[in-house]
Amino acid sequence: MICLLRRNSYEYLRKHSKIALRCYRWLQRGSMFVVSQPQFRKLLRVDDNWRTDTLLDLGAGDGEVTAHLAPLFDKVYATEVSNTMRTLLQRRGYVLLDVENWHLDRKYDVISCLNLIDRCDTPLELLSQIRISLQPGGRVLLAVVLPFSAYVESGAPDHKPKELLPISGSTFEEQVNSVVTNVLSPAQFEVISWSRVPYLCEGDLHQSYYWLDDY
Repeated sequence: MICLLRRNSYEYLRKHSKIALRCYRWLQRGSMFVVSQPQFRKLLRVDDNWRTDTLLDLGAGDGEVTAHLAPLFDKVYATEVSNTMRTLLQRRGYVLLDVENWHLDRKYDVISCLNLIDRCDTPLELLSQIRISLQPGGRVLLAVVLPFSAYVESGAPDHKPKELLPISGSTFEEQVNSVVTNVLSPAQFEVISWSRVPYLCEGDLHQSYYWLDDY
């Protein structure tokens, strides 16, 4: 579901030209909106004066979502696989970390992982890396599109991840329960709060914007 909407324009460009796709990213088309700063504060249950040291945004893209959270932190780190997006993140002043080694030598107060566990090859390993990279008392801001549908851009020809998350259920309630019971609890995470938020993506010539539901 997410790949059909989020990648609508990308799929056309990728079939025709990798250069065109780079231009699409340079022009910052397809920017996302996931969560606002007031929503973030509410999820963390903090007041308007709250501020802390470090944020790590995994898979930060062009940094538009990161920019909503960045004012609340003294230092912002980010990871991203796209070279074009990495350049845009550097322009915003974020510290870029290696996508393979980001978890080896730092601890973070907040780690955001937005719409990533359904798009990476080893989501269970990623969750383990996140857990060991938190400061004592640290928090994780996690977003995932439901109904769940895993899709990896590069790797296997069928675009299936190496690690399949054991998310089951035919209804929203069943899938939410499965995410918590079968994924987050075994990964040693406790859910403090959750919400349904609009996952908006800038559109194309056919439609002004696309949307999904994040949880």
